Amino acid sequence: MSTEPATQQRVALRPDLRIPAHVGVIMDGNGRWAQARGKPRSEGHVAGVKALRALVESCINYGIGHLTVFSFSSENWTRPKDEISFIFGLLRRFVASDLEKLHRNNVRVKIIGSRDGLDESLRRLIAEVEATTAMNTGLKLQVAFNYGGKAEITEAVQRVASLVAAGRLKPEDITEETISRALYTAGLPDPDIIIRTSGEQRFSNFLLWQSAYAELVFVDENWPDFNDAAFLRVLEDYSGRDRRYGGVEAQRR
Repeated sequence: MSTEPATQQRVALRPDLRIPAHVGVIMDGNGRWAQARGKPRSEGHVAGVKALRALVESCINYGIGHLTVFSFSSENWTRPKDEISFIFGLLRRFVASDLEKLHRNNVRVKIIGSRDGLDESLRRLIAEVEATTAMNTGLKLQVAFNYGGKAEITEAVQRVASLVAAGRLKPEDITEETISRALYTAGLPDPDIIIRTSGEQRFSNFLLWQSAYAELVFVDENWPDFNDAAFLRVLEDYSGRDRRYGGVEAQRR
């Protein structure tokens, strides 16, 4: 992964780019990538992990503060059991091989999503990743795993309702910020961009609350083909967007 001098060099080469604070990515198309090459779907997931490594490096190089990636949705449990088992095994191998690099590059990793349905060994692995990188101050990498946006909002509302029931919060004092603080992403800025690969154009239950004013970028590449050149095109597109957040005058972030 890149070092700080590489980061400075990359930013210096493209001072015209407006760098987003938070990028969200729906990593779609692993299976289609594999099918197009006559390979099993598992090979697509392996190639997808390589693309994720490259994106993390690109985010470090461009000085992006937050990256949230959609790796496994709560709806993915309907997939074949052998594919789910392979994905979980791939997550374990990714952590085993990449945790040291992420930590060395000052990346803080957080897994967002429900821990229900995950076996104890996977829960311990998640806890280890988060504890090891908890004090890092560089890129904040959120991996949405066993995640669904509607479920996240439901859980947040339940937390707020518990405060009301306990007499610690009045209903009339509930604000949007109250809900935001109860989400998995509490304390993070809302995403500036949501990128979806593979040509599909939908949210698929990803960061529904947080993406109210995100810029949406849909790219044709399947996720394993999404490289630094494709990411640069996204940043160039974003830099030219007119962001008004419901107002009249454009606002730059």
